[in-house]
Amino acid sequence: MSLREFLAKAEEAGHLVRVSREVDPYLEMARVIDALDGRPVLFERVKGSDYRVVSGICSQRAYWALDLGVPQEGLLFVLAEVYAHPVPPEVVDTAPCQQIIEQDVNLNRLPILTHMRADGGPYVTAGVAVIKDPELGRNACYHRLMQVDERRFTGRIVEGRGTHTAMGKVEGDLEVAICLGVSLPVLLAAAMSPPKGVDELGIANALRPTPLIKCVTKDLEVPAEAEIVLEGRITRQTADEGRFLDLTETWDILRQQPIFEIDCITHRRDPIYHALLPGKLEHKVLMGMPREPGIYAAVSKACDCRTVVITPGGMSWLHAVVQIRKRDAGDGRRAIEAAFEGHGSLKHVVVVDEDVNPFDPHDVEWAIATRFQADRDLMVIADQPSSSLDPSALHVPGLKSRTAKMGLDATIPWRTWEGRLRSEEERAAFRRVGYEAVDVEEYGVG
Repeated sequence: MSLREFLAKAEEAGHLVRVSREVDPYLEMARVIDALDGRPVLFERVKGSDYRVVSGICSQRAYWALDLGVPQEGLLFVLAEVYAHPVPPEVVDTAPCQQIIEQDVNLNRLPILTHMRADGGPYVTAGVAVIKDPELGRNACYHRLMQVDERRFTGRIVEGRGTHTAMGKVEGDLEVAICLGVSLPVLLAAAMSPPKGVDELGIANALRPTPLIKCVTKDLEVPAEAEIVLEGRITRQTADEGRFLDLTETWDILRQQPIFEIDCITHRRDPIYHALLPGKLEHKVLMGMPREPGIYAAVSKACDCRTVVITPGGMSWLHAVVQIRKRDAGDGRRAIEAAFEGHGSLKHVVVVDEDVNPFDPHDVEWAIATRFQADRDLMVIADQPSSSLDPSALHVPGLKSRTAKMGLDATIPWRTWEGRLRSEEERAAFRRVGYEAVDVEEYGVG
């Protein structure tokens, strides 16, 4: 499974936009991507580079459904299955990603976008980083990379996550391979957060066959169908990283971050570079949707979870709605606690019943308005580890960000104000009442 196969599907379905005129990766391309937000777009002529550029391939759930051949409403359950049952990928001897090998590294040949004038520099935003933890094995994740010169980036490494902990287990540099232009299953799997020691590329392989090949200069395996692979090292040197427009559509803070040094570039013939536009739909969907299976798995251990939605209003990262089949008066609170365990960056969660559509914010707000009482159904947990993406959290350099977390149990209250357990008939009184349907054509209305 490759990026090119998805682009062929997207074009056949009428989704793909082709831009044939020359576009500059310095500021201009970001503006075009923004104007076409929500559409896959392929730039065929890029100023200063021989590479083509694609963006927007993950900007709607519909594209994931198209690529995986499943209905949108079934995506969570497919992802939950592969999350729980990864399949080790095959390692092959030859691969398209190594058709061209460049030992003479010059990152300026890549069409790395500068998105805004205030950016710290050109940024790689869709690179899947593959590393090996000496104890836990292979790990695939994302690190945004700010280009410093022809061979180096500074890369954002979140404290306490896989790459950061792996660096603490080795002396000197940590080998890394940055994979660009990978398949949607690889993009999705790298955005998940499975238990430690679970190989994200095994999750991708469970979604669609994802053969790997060993790097030319590093002891790492990468997706054989990738368009571009940057083989290098994460060094112990640090430099400024930022400014960068983040998921929350606000500027992230300036940090001292490790320098990534690239030693070799391999790529396909006529390579396609994937540019993800910070803060827009592709960034949000790719960040948020792959975290839903983790919440679903955690809540399912606590009660009967029906579905999970990480909502766009919470930047597809900080807010979620969890739908449960309530079997006990305490299920709502148990679901809240489990949701925070399933996604550590979650800040606010709302739990609703089966008769509330978690994808419809008006329906969720209706449940809060009619079923929720703050003194009874609100959970506030102070001083919790949180996301560095939240600008209102407490940020201390080198430490995990801290925040207060809030859960709203907007399910039907099973107990009265006096504490008596309500009957099923009494609980039914909380359900929305509707009118019987009519055929308006009978009344001469089209």
